[in-house]
Amino acid sequence: MNPKDNGTSVLYKRPHLMAAATGAARKKHPVKAVLAGGIAGGLEICCTFPTEYVKTQLQLDSRAEFPKYKGPWDCARTTVKEFGFFGLYRGLSSLLYGSIPKASIRFSMYEYLRNQMADSNGKLTQVGNLTCGLGAGVAEAILIVCPMETVKVKFIHDQTQANPKYRGFFHGVYTIVKTDGIRGTYQGLTATILKQGSNQAIRFFVYNNMKLWLQDGDNTKEIGMVRTFAIGGLAGAASVFGNTPIDVVKTRMQGLEANRYKNTWDCVKKTWAEEGALAFYKGTIPRLGRVCFDVAFVFTLYEQVMKLLDYTWDTN
Repeated sequence: MNPKDNGTSVLYKRPHLMAAATGAARKKHPVKAVLAGGIAGGLEICCTFPTEYVKTQLQLDSRAEFPKYKGPWDCARTTVKEFGFFGLYRGLSSLLYGSIPKASIRFSMYEYLRNQMADSNGKLTQVGNLTCGLGAGVAEAILIVCPMETVKVKFIHDQTQANPKYRGFFHGVYTIVKTDGIRGTYQGLTATILKQGSNQAIRFFVYNNMKLWLQDGDNTKEIGMVRTFAIGGLAGAASVFGNTPIDVVKTRMQGLEANRYKNTWDCVKKTWAEEGALAFYKGTIPRLGRVCFDVAFVFTLYEQVMKLLDYTWDTN
């Protein structure tokens, strides 16, 4: 080591170490967020898709008195019995193709907004925290989630029909666009924006506040992977209980029977009148299992990939 630099050259070569040494939080580069978010999103959906499939099937079942499935386990057993284990992965392609850009847009938009709104120490106000999460959710809803979710829901719903008409992802997209135009992939846009906006607002708000609490107010302090995973799971649970009713409406607006409803509000009114308030919480249990692991996994992997990118790629 050069005796004149007293070790500071190492800090300047590794900006994330410099930030920790000076007590200042370093802004995260949006391009790094695109890469880290995309990697995390793609791996997560491969692990959790069966619970998403079961949740969607339960939400599409609008028969209040004689439901097709008795519950999540019955739905899973019936699907495996009729279509084999990989029947639980029908519609995965639509989410996999969309999950990578979805997570990329979510985290890059969040980091961009955070960089604009944070103070010199990298701290956000509570309103700023909610706003950044909301902005990230709205961006991913419009650009990726709505068309992706519409195709996914139609694929899953199509499997329950006597004569399925979609032979695969690209054939399904082609058929939907040919029949309904581009608008056919944007069914339930209002509900999707509400869902994704509230999702990310709740998740980032809960996650960041709990993380700051574990850091004792020092946002440069490391909290470790286990605690990151734990608070990510709690943030996911908060979003499930906070916006499952919106998710139910969105799913029905994107199903094959969406023409039953004039618009999002009409879907809300008919669901309430025909099935009661509890219908808005159909699929909560499988969604809870999927989302808690989803959010915990994504936040943990995102943080680790960002650390690696900060160490190897200087964008300061």
